[in-house]
Amino acid sequence: MRKLLYLTLSMALIAALTTYAMWAANRPVGHYLSDLRISLAVDQGTPADRGNLLGIQPELFPTDYQSPERLHRKLAAYLQKAQDQGLLNEKTIVVLPEHVGTWLMISGEKDELYQATTLKEAMNWLAVSNPLQFIRALISAEGGSRLDDAHLRMKAKKMARDYQALFGGLAKEFRITLVAGSIVLPEPSVSDGILKIGRGALYNSSVVFGRDGLPIGQPQRQMHPTFAGRDTVEANSEHTINVVDTPAGRLGVLIGSDSWYPDNYRKLDDQGAQLVAVPAFVVGRGSWDQPWRGYKGQSTPNSVSLKAGELSEGQAWHRLTLIAQPSGSQAIAGMSVFLRGQFWDKGSAGQSFLSSNGQHFAGGDARGARLLNLWL
Repeated sequence: MRKLLYLTLSMALIAALTTYAMWAANRPVGHYLSDLRISLAVDQGTPADRGNLLGIQPELFPTDYQSPERLHRKLAAYLQKAQDQGLLNEKTIVVLPEHVGTWLMISGEKDELYQATTLKEAMNWLAVSNPLQFIRALISAEGGSRLDDAHLRMKAKKMARDYQALFGGLAKEFRITLVAGSIVLPEPSVSDGILKIGRGALYNSSVVFGRDGLPIGQPQRQMHPTFAGRDTVEANSEHTINVVDTPAGRLGVLIGSDSWYPDNYRKLDDQGAQLVAVPAFVVGRGSWDQPWRGYKGQSTPNSVSLKAGELSEGQAWHRLTLIAQPSGSQAIAGMSVFLRGQFWDKGSAGQSFLSSNGQHFAGGDARGARLLNLWL
């Protein structure tokens, strides 16, 4: 009788595990309808042979990441619209927002994840749908938030591969230089033209792709992660800033709040940077007009007199980013581009802007995707 009971329980367990494995493996791609429209919000300067900085402020949602092909379709539609308006040429540098690559972590998942109502629920579905990957990642997780670390680490190899294929492919397809926003990966590096990951800490990093679709230089790691991600994302303690050569001039990338530090602009000057790209992301719909929270737990630079609460989040970005360059800077122009959209219960609020000759030109807060163009 006992043997029969053990056999019955074993068979029931095997059946349950088999059913679970079949459920996790079955990932049909549902119907997809997305707004591919984009409007030109800012167009500064006069077309010349020096090229242009073109910011793409996309409006993205979880379903846009259901597959790399879907995200490609949307971003390619934006670029095609820019091309139709004469905004793409062999010297164009396109700037995408912070974390546009990070959300590749949800690519190829179950419908239940995309239909979740909160980010926490979506991450639970991510773990449940990838049990072995999640457990392995959780064992090696680091930092103060092991769950967040595991969620980001579990698909890192595929994320790096999809990131390069997608954004490198877009750069080659449209023959542009592309600042591919940012992506969170463990110790990313470029070797023999391939973006690879390591086994160490997670870094929020940006890769610049050339017109041939290959990375230019090494990934730029964020130096000053904001408090929201500090328990998971490591700061670039070496404070290295990479400046790369592009057809439009020498380009430096400052990710998010790295653009608030005057010393970073001095480092760009030391390397002869002429152009500055700032992929950015502000969490929380409406937070752009709320009081600025300061340097978010990090020390305020001595040369910055602003205090938390003195002005709004948006005003702080305009006071600190790009215009905060020291006098005599070699940089002639800059572009700060924000990710917009709704990821479950997490909205976004940043408003993209460009800088030229010490002036800012903003794209405004209208809904929908926006283009910002600056002729050099």
